[in-house]
Amino acid sequence: MNSANPVLLSPGLALLREAAQMPAGARFYRCALQVNPHSYVEKYRGQPNALTEQQYVQQLVDRAVDRGIEVLAITDHNHVGSVDAFRAAGNNKDIAVFPGFEVESTEGVHVICIYPRETAVLQLSRYLGELGIVDTDPSSKPSSKPFSEILELVKERGGITIAAHVTQSKGLLHSLHGQACIRGWRDPNLMAVQIPGSVDDLPQDKKAIITNRNPDYRRSPPRDADLAVAVINAEDVTGPESLDEPTTTSYIKMSEISIEGLRQAFLDPGSRIRLGKDQPAEAEHSEILAIAWQGGFLDDVAIRLNENLNVLVGGRGTGKSTIVESIRYALAIAPRADEARRVHESIIKNVVKAGTKISLLIRSRKPALVDYVVERTVPNPPIVRNSIGEVLPLLPRDIFPTIEVYGQHEISEIANSADRRTLLLSRFTARDAQIDRRKQELKRALDKSRADIERIDREKDQVIERLSLLPRIEETLKAYQSAGLEQKLELQTLLIREERVFSLIPERLETLTNIVDELLREVPLDTTFLSERSLNGLPNRDLISGLQSVFDEVSRRVRAATTEIQNALAEADARVGDVKRAWGERRKSVEEEYQSVLRELQKSKVNAEEFMQLRRQIEELRPLRERLELLDRSSREQIARRRSLLAEWEDVLRIEFQQLEKAAKKVSRQLRSRVRAKVVSSGNRKPLEDFLREHVGGRVSNAIDTLNNMSTISLREIVDDCRAGKDTLATKYHIPPAQAERICQMSEQAKMQLEELELPATTLIELNVAADGQPEEWKTLDDLSTGQKATAILLLLLLESDAPLIVDQPEDDLDNRFISEGIVPKMREEKQRRQFIFATHNANIPVLGDAELILGLRAREDHGGIPPENVGSIDSRSVQKLVEETLEGGREAFEVRRLKYGF
Repeated sequence: MNSANPVLLSPGLALLREAAQMPAGARFYRCALQVNPHSYVEKYRGQPNALTEQQYVQQLVDRAVDRGIEVLAITDHNHVGSVDAFRAAGNNKDIAVFPGFEVESTEGVHVICIYPRETAVLQLSRYLGELGIVDTDPSSKPSSKPFSEILELVKERGGITIAAHVTQSKGLLHSLHGQACIRGWRDPNLMAVQIPGSVDDLPQDKKAIITNRNPDYRRSPPRDADLAVAVINAEDVTGPESLDEPTTTSYIKMSEISIEGLRQAFLDPGSRIRLGKDQPAEAEHSEILAIAWQGGFLDDVAIRLNENLNVLVGGRGTGKSTIVESIRYALAIAPRADEARRVHESIIKNVVKAGTKISLLIRSRKPALVDYVVERTVPNPPIVRNSIGEVLPLLPRDIFPTIEVYGQHEISEIANSADRRTLLLSRFTARDAQIDRRKQELKRALDKSRADIERIDREKDQVIERLSLLPRIEETLKAYQSAGLEQKLELQTLLIREERVFSLIPERLETLTNIVDELLREVPLDTTFLSERSLNGLPNRDLISGLQSVFDEVSRRVRAATTEIQNALAEADARVGDVKRAWGERRKSVEEEYQSVLRELQKSKVNAEEFMQLRRQIEELRPLRERLELLDRSSREQIARRRSLLAEWEDVLRIEFQQLEKAAKKVSRQLRSRVRAKVVSSGNRKPLEDFLREHVGGRVSNAIDTLNNMSTISLREIVDDCRAGKDTLATKYHIPPAQAERICQMSEQAKMQLEELELPATTLIELNVAADGQPEEWKTLDDLSTGQKATAILLLLLLESDAPLIVDQPEDDLDNRFISEGIVPKMREEKQRRQFIFATHNANIPVLGDAELILGLRAREDHGGIPPENVGSIDSRSVQKLVEETLEGGREAFEVRRLKYGF
């Protein structure tokens, strides 16, 4: 059995594969909407066609397939006879064919008329008859209806119209003039116009009209911020080779190829239409392709997701939050707030339930396109598989490091936390790995310097304490010296000094012994990175493998050197032993004389042993003076080094702050007129407050209030002032003397910790609460309602990321006006660059946001699911009905859309 078999047999993987084949909502289709029949060139351009009609149709359809064109509209002048031939050829190649025709109004304006795909040719002929075209042969005879009536009649018959070559001969803006042209342009039934290239290439007078900048022609409402009406490329296709020209096609986003799909695209061109030269780029962001459950409330449910905006809708209890929290659980993303954590754990325990497996199909595009499967069975940890089912040594965060999931009310909880707001802003900083690494190194170096200084100070205290005994001992010794003991015991006194020499030898050699032990632990050097397995497949393996001998030689020579040092130390130890034994023999020769002196002294009641003991103590203490000098020098060096480290530490913190400042400016630019952000250096004084309460004790509230109210603060300066004394601290910072004294009495260790304390920057966020079109009115988060706070935070979350953003019912914390005026426009802009998954009861998000995929959940007893008719975009009638009947403000949202887009 091969390694892929377990995965192939897994029900979860089968469900994912099934989901991957499901429709994923709206996507861009390349469309040619003015395709002419075999007879067109000969009749209207006098050029004979070398192909038969069958050859012409087949070659044109084949060329469409080759060019990635999936939709054709057959629109001959006053003629529908070739529609069925294209239908038959298209069906064999999965090309969708719209039937229609092109007519000329009584004013001489050409109009493309397109009808539902299923419309019969006979019915199309009747529609031509209604427009005054009764001759069934191709002709250029004008209709008997004016421009506005043609638009109205086609609409009544379920079709759509496009003003053909609008800026050229027989086009609306060319054939009509004055008030007649203005009336035609402003006709509410005018849904789209065809231009020969890009808007920027149009003559300036025509461009001003089409971009709604000409006040005489201004349409209200415009189709979007930049266009009065939808603009497409759909030049005449007169043969297979015409499809090679980008101006003959447009990219139109639909969830299903239908007249309603075209209509919705024309109503929302900014989101749904790209001209022929503006081919939609392939997604560059990571995304969740599909989700499946085995067990629990969503047992055997599998869903396919769109790469852009996905909206989960449904009544309460249908499983929207279950999907959001399932994704969070599978990817092991911890909730950021206490209430969100409680809700998450409750859903996993009571709805998803133990034993349920959640499977995600994930597509990562950086550094290359790779598909992964993440599986997690409650309550076990997640596992990551590759595309053939092998378990990988990865965690979900390794493939989705920046994905964000927010449960109900979680955004409002973040809005109320200064720390989390700053952390949110840090998403927009360009992380410098070198700075991060240096910061960690500095933290360790400062910790070590503090420990070294503390060790030196402790040893100094011990030395000073011992040296404090020396004056008393020396004074006692003088009494013995006055009795003449110094001369009588001179030789024995000198032997004591020699004895001290021998006692110092081991500690001097111990350093070398420790070095040798450390070297021996390092050899042989680790060369697993040069092993055959590590180098397997490398193009220069034969060359690099030669480095093994280099490391082997280094290890050999280090071992040889350590052996040499060990031998030298052993030899030194032996020689020292010889010298010490010889010295011992010499000492014996004076021992008898010493004993004789002692007996003499005893007779005179003089304690010679006490004298000798004092001498020994003096000989032990005298070297401590040198040690104290060495410790003082080491202390000064450590303090100087620490000051350098603190200066560099402050530089690193400054760089991090500047990165946040740049992020704040960037966010403010991107959310201009909506949200402003400003960063305050060392604005979070809570760490300082906690530190003083812990290390000072007693009442320090006045000091804390004073330090909190300072606009800028330097902890190093404060510590230096503490060392200067309470008067300096009290005077400079206006702190009560008693509190200043307590602060100054902190241990030196605590003062050094205070120097290293990091006071995070805080983020000041302001929201413009004015309605659209009104003068700006900025308020800080502290002055906003809960809904307004959440609005500001959600606008930040929508910005700049290539990983999915998943939010559960954001409207619970948002004002409805801010959803439609602030959130939705930014969502529409950003959804092309990242995947959004929103669960909502609010219709404005899927309708005004023009969701690429709407998933309508339904629950029956203890099981949830998604009926096929509840899947799609708002170009699906069943989905429109679902939105109107299920979501709060459904009809109102469509009304807002009608007012905004004219439908």
